[in-house]
Amino acid sequence: MNEKSEAIKQKVQQQFGQHAQKYVTSTTHAKGSDLVLLKDWLNVDSSSIVLDIATGGGHVVKSLAPHAGQIFATDLTYEMLETAKGHLDSGASNIFYVIADAESLPFLENTFDAVTCRIAPHHFPNPDIFVKEVSRVLKPGGKFLLIDNIAPEDEELDDFVNRLEKLRDDSHVRSYSEKEWKTWFEQANLSFVKAEHRKKKFNYPDWVKRTTTSEEQVKIVDSHLLSASKIIQNYFSIESTNDRIQSVTIDEWMALVEKH
Repeated sequence: MNEKSEAIKQKVQQQFGQHAQKYVTSTTHAKGSDLVLLKDWLNVDSSSIVLDIATGGGHVVKSLAPHAGQIFATDLTYEMLETAKGHLDSGASNIFYVIADAESLPFLENTFDAVTCRIAPHHFPNPDIFVKEVSRVLKPGGKFLLIDNIAPEDEELDDFVNRLEKLRDDSHVRSYSEKEWKTWFEQANLSFVKAEHRKKKFNYPDWVKRTTTSEEQVKIVDSHLLSASKIIQNYFSIESTNDRIQSVTIDEWMALVEKH
């Protein structure tokens, strides 16, 4: 691992270790409309062995555990995984917790029937390596479900939203585009099955405070949004009253692929 990637991952561990409980209670993470679709998209049943990468608060595991044979909740950050275990500890005997780097998974080839990763890859420094690792641990015919914030194809909009995320959360690396993801899927022998694109609206005061560490940082994020052009403000549906931002909307992508 190069020094830049190592530094990014240390920053992620620091950020998520510090704010672990916030990700369990976050409405965005806990109540997303995508959670009810997971079982049917993946065809998970009592024989399925499932891997959830960068589990965060464990919301994907909570949705799938009642239907799966075994499910492995993994995360790079010990404190985050420990918090997820506290959230999920309801006597389920089929959930296993493993500290794991998404770009270097501690599992053998052809192990899992399904792999999931939700609202996390924008923190990964090497998404192409991550996708290859997913393909490696999937069984032939196994499915991978990716859910994450994505960048628009337009360069100006892409620059704006990634700058926004970086100002709000220093552990953010990049929201990638659909085109980039599809290229990495193809390189890793993963066939595209289907996808849904949705607009995700955030309650701005809650969203900005989840990751910022000072009022000064919040003001910098505010300024970035309020100084945006009308085209950008319209695209991201930036709603404000008397320069107090109420909400912002970004793009999210839910994509299902299958190993050749």
